[in-house]
Parts: sequence; structure tokens; C-alpha cells
Amino acid sequence: MQTAVYQGKPLHLKTESLENFQKLYDKGKKGELTCPTCGETVRFHFSIENEPSFRHTNMYKQDCPESPTIAEALTDYKTPEYIDKNGFRIPKARQIQTVAVSRSTYKPIKRIASSSPFLRSQPGQPLETKGYFHQLQQSGIGLDLNQMEAAAHTDGALLVLAGAGSGKTRVLTARTAYLINEKNIDPKNIMLVTFTAKAAAEMKTRLSRYPATGPDKTRQLVAGTFHSIFYRILSFHDPASWSSEKLLKQTWRKEQIVKEAGKALGLDDKEFAFDLALLQISYWKNSLLSPSQVKPDTEWEEKTVFLFNAYEKSKQSQSLFDFDDMLVGCYHLFLDSPDILGMYQNRFQYFLIDEFQDINKVQYELIKLLSASTKNVCAVGDDDQSIYAFRGSNPAYLLEFEKDFPDAKIVVLSENYRSNHEIVSTANRVISENKQRRPKEMKAQFCENHSPVLFYPFDEEQEATMIVTDIQEKIAAGADPGDFAILFRTHTASRAVFERLAHSSLPFKVDNEAESFYDRFIIKGMLAFLKLSLNEDDQSALQPILPALFMKQAVIRDVKANSILNDCSLLEALSRVKTGFAFQERKLKKLVPVVRSLSALSPLTAIETVEKELGYQEFVKKRGNEGNSTEKGSDDLRDLKVAARNFTNIREFIEHAEHMMAMMKEVKAIGRQLEKAITLSTIHKAKGLEYDTVYLLGAVDGSMPHDHALEAFRIGNSGPLEEERRLLYVAITRAKDQLYISVPEQRRGKIAQQTRFLTPLLRNRK
Repeated sequence: MQTAVYQGKPLHLKTESLENFQKLYDKGKKGELTCPTCGETVRFHFSIENEPSFRHTNMYKQDCPESPTIAEALTDYKTPEYIDKNGFRIPKARQIQTVAVSRSTYKPIKRIASSSPFLRSQPGQPLETKGYFHQLQQSGIGLDLNQMEAAAHTDGALLVLAGAGSGKTRVLTARTAYLINEKNIDPKNIMLVTFTAKAAAEMKTRLSRYPATGPDKTRQLVAGTFHSIFYRILSFHDPASWSSEKLLKQTWRKEQIVKEAGKALGLDDKEFAFDLALLQISYWKNSLLSPSQVKPDTEWEEKTVFLFNAYEKSKQSQSLFDFDDMLVGCYHLFLDSPDILGMYQNRFQYFLIDEFQDINKVQYELIKLLSASTKNVCAVGDDDQSIYAFRGSNPAYLLEFEKDFPDAKIVVLSENYRSNHEIVSTANRVISENKQRRPKEMKAQFCENHSPVLFYPFDEEQEATMIVTDIQEKIAAGADPGDFAILFRTHTASRAVFERLAHSSLPFKVDNEAESFYDRFIIKGMLAFLKLSLNEDDQSALQPILPALFMKQAVIRDVKANSILNDCSLLEALSRVKTGFAFQERKLKKLVPVVRSLSALSPLTAIETVEKELGYQEFVKKRGNEGNSTEKGSDDLRDLKVAARNFTNIREFIEHAEHMMAMMKEVKAIGRQLEKAITLSTIHKAKGLEYDTVYLLGAVDGSMPHDHALEAFRIGNSGPLEEERRLLYVAITRAKDQLYISVPEQRRGKIAQQTRFLTPLLRNRK
């Protein structure tokens, strides 16, 4: 049905603005829409692949025929002329009536056609049918030609370019087993390095099941992460200095050190982003830079270098070390002790490095030192999946592998065993636009006729509704919740879809490191102003607003005391504080009237009032996390405004925010126990995983590619833009059967442009 009745007036989808669809959906859920023919309640239904329509809530009742009355009423309707005002289109010379002016209309989905027809790969003749590979095949562990070639090349350096879904884990384990059983290499002489403990454990488990390998040989293998392996070396040679009791494990202890150092610069722990400073310090250390070697480019980096120097001195004075020191320390141990280095060079004859595209400088230098005599390095990775530049990873080590290993053999694993042809074809076309890469093209093993879909919601709210509705439809048809993943560039992009899932009955899980959108520092500060407008004695709201007023937390005690002495509210007592600074006292004088005025405003208008009248925008710009390239406080505020538009009063909005914070804690607790649940994840966290169906949020410029990459590109640096394209490639290749890419018309309240990365997919579209 295309028609419904709301408050006695007719609605027709052909004349409804796309931006009103979410309101229609919400009104339908509240039972406020009725059928114009039979008068029973209807809901507005819009998902991804089905066009929007009104449907009876009674599942046993068929939709009624369209009402001729409404059709006649709309026959003479013409879209009026309009003017742009404050970002809205308003009709000229007439009021907005039941039939809304269409600012934007429903846009049907687009299917991404494959660039070429599907051709199944021919198996060809195996390189070797005898020996250990024959045993593997007899055990059901088959290898394709390229996988076998990589596993069989044991002398000298080897670079295995393992595309998405190409079976790199099988190659690593088969090669290790081949070395042990066919080449009779002692497992103790083999080092297998992975990037996660989980990956190392999985490889050991697989190896223990390989013919003739078994648990005994597997246990002797030196396998683990870079940190675990090189920390063992450090603690063996200097157990006193590298005792685990001296390890700085907890983030709060590291922050305590830099916050103490920050006092010398007058940095308040509620104003400066010390957590981001620690990430930057880690990046420098993994790049083998000492504080004296860092050349800061911004004022924020200058402050962070100061903290870096103080942090290192503090650790040294207390004989402490952190996780980064495990690698840096071992690197210097080898340089300072050639005899120790020589011992390990003689001990380890073969090196197998997983996820080589994610290697950073200190890790690369360690492998170079250890393999200097044998050059028996097998590096397995995919430069098209290098997405961790923010923590020091550099695809150049893979791209320029032959510089340090000139006789290296290159093997390309080009068969994708994960995704269908349509998804693989899409991924190939996206990544082929990158210039800094090794040319290769993946080939799928099967074709499902499920072309990836582009869909076009109005904004983040509609995006979330369409995805959750689509998942509900698929689960009703027999799918399992664990088949689905919703991926996004940054955590803030998941706010709307988290809220939609939280109000559904669908099981879902989030990353343990994720925080509630409403728990973010800038968001909490803004919400505190709104809470004070409802209760001027709300102590929990007092602390979060002080940074925005550029006041120290120590003032809270005086405010509480003055509130009692003068028999006034905490808000009034705060406004009377004498700071000795004219600009602060002027702002404090405005505090009471401005905050009291908020309770009568809509949440959106209230937020904008705090921004302008109390200088919250200025505070956000001055705060340290504006120095972070990927997550800025100003972006948080824009996201908050989008959320606020869904509410008519502040109390309702605050209750919603508190409910979502509680839900995040509950979802984290329950999610650990759920085996089958929808996954919400950043693309970075999803790397290495796979799902039957993947939904990708926000495929628009500014989100993917991120603003920071676009800014770098404008000044001639294409590196970050290419990494963003690799990020999209990783997201696409997580999907096995179905892929849905969202292209919202608006993002953070502003008109958005479809990501430039999709342009090659729409050329010559069938």
C-alpha cells in the first residue's frame, strides 16, 4: 500500500519527502497510522531490497486496495516552488500541509554488476604428488598449485602475496609441517610469528593434526606474537630488569604518569587528550624514534613530545617497562650484544611471518637482524590489506621486500575461497585504483548471482532502520543472527544502528573496547548542561561541565560549600565563583539564565544554545582531541545533534542517553556468552573474519575516505587515501554471500557525497 491516514489526513508515499520516512516509521510503531480503506492500524515498512510501503500490523490480514479518495485528492497536487533557508527547503506562498514538499525522494537500490563473467579456475598439474604433500592430500588437506609452490620453497627468502580468502593460514601451516617432516628441520630452529595470540594458537592446533607432525613436534616450535617471542628473549638474558612485575599493563597507570608530567605544562586531565597522546608515543616508539628524534608538526605534538620524554624518564627511574619496550628493548639488546645476536642467528634457521603487511619498523628490523645469515624469511601478507598506519605499520616493507632480500621468490595466492564471484569482482575493481600496490587480481571459486547492493537512506537513522529491518526479514526466512556483520569506519558511526538493535529483540554483540556514544567525553559534557537545566543540584552533572568553563575540578568542593552557606543551587553557586579572569567570570554570569532557558527548548536547540552562548564550540576546538586525525570532538557534537532530532524534550533525550549507556554495558556482558549474534564492528577489528552477509555503513566522502585522508590528499599526499581504499577492500572481502553498502544522502546533518571509491564500480554498469 502506498497510502495511509495520520490524524485524519491522508498520506501518500509518492509525495512524502524521503527525510520524513523515519518519522513515518516511528509513528507506525506507535500505532498512529491507519488504513484509509478499513481503518485498521498500519505500519510503514522500508528495508533495503523492498520498496517502502504501508502494511497492516495484523499479519493475517492482506493489505487493502489503494483508496480512490486519496488518489483523487492527489491528482491535482503539484510540487510548489520553494526557497532554501537555514539548510531547509520551504515552499513559497503556501504553508506546509499534509502532503510534504519532496526535498528528496526515494532512490531505488543499485546492484553492482561483475566486471567479467565467472570462470572456474582449472586445477592444472600438481607440482609434486609424492612425499609429504601426498600425505596432506590423503588427509584431506589439499593445496592448489600456488599454495603448494609457496609451501615447497624452503631455501632463501620467499614473499607470499596472499589475497583475501586465499588460504594463507593453510600455506603457513603446510609449509611449517613440510619443513619439519620433509626437510627434517628441527622445530626448535623455526620461528613462526603471528600478530595475535589467537592466530598462533590456531596454527599450532592445525599443525598438531597434520600427518607425522603431532603435538610433540608442535610444542617445540617457537610460535607466537612478536611481543611474546622477543619478551621471552629479553627476560631470559636479563630477568631482573624484565620481570613481569615491572610491566606497565594497565592503561590508567600510563595515563597517571603522563598526567603528572602534564602539570608542568598546565594540562588539565579533563581537557587534554592524554589517551591519544599515549597512542602517539607508542607510534613513535614502534618507529624507533626517541623523544629527541621526534620533529613535531603541531602544537599538540609538541606537548606530546614533552610527555613522551617525561614518560620515558619516569619509567626508567622506577625500572618499569611497557609493551612497546619489549620490542625496542630486544632490538637494542641485539645491537649492543653481538654475541647474543649471533647465538639466535645460529639458533633460528627459518622465519615465517604472518600478516607481513602490518609489520612496523622495529618488528622489521628485528627480523632483518635475526635472518641476516640465512635469509630464510617467508613473509606472508597482502599489501591490499595494510590498514594499520596509525600504529606504525607500513606496507612499504612488503612492497620493497626485494631491496633487503634481492633473491626473494614471489608467489601470488590469487584464488579466493571465501567470497562469491560478484563480491570478489567488486573488491578487485575497488583496489585496482590504488597506485602503490603489487598488481594482482583475485579469482572466486563460485558464483551465487548475489550482486553487491548500494542502497540510499536519507541519514544515519534511516540507514539503521533499513539494515535492522532487512536482517529481521532474513532471519524470519531462516537465516542465523551469527551470519550478519555491520561494519563501520569509526565507533561513532554505529550510534544509530546500536540504538535500533537495542530496541529490537535481535541478539547482537560489540567489541569489548567500544564505549557508548553517550559516554564520550565531549558528549558527556554537553549532556551535563542539559541535565542541569532539569535539576540545578545534580552533582553528577557538575564535574563534566567544568572543563568547558576552563575551570579546575578542585572548585567543586568550594561550590558545594557555597551552595550550603548561601542556600542556593549548585548551579547558582558555580556562577558566583571568582576566578580572577574576566572572560571566565563573564561566562559564569551567563550560566544561570542560559542553563535555565534550556528546559523549555528542544534538545537540538538546547545543544546549539550551549555551543553559542556558553562557548562550547570554542572549548571543543581548544581541547586536545581535535589533534587526533580520526575522531574529533566537533564530529561528536554533530553526531549528537543528529540523535537529538528524534526527541521533543530534554528529559526524554537524557533518559534515552542513560538507557543506551546501560545497554552498552549489558550488551558487552551478554555478548561474550552469545555464540550466534549479529556483530557490530569497526572494519579494523573485523579484519581476518568473515560473515555470510555484511552491511557497510556510511560509504560517503568524509567517512570513507575519512576527512583526514581527504585533507592529506589536498596537499599532495595520497598515502592516507590509498589506505582508506584498502580499508574498503577489507570490508568488502569480509562478505561471503551478500554485501550491502549504504550511501546516505546526509551525514552529520549535512549533504553527503557518495564515496569516490565507488565510482569505478558504476562505470558501464549493466
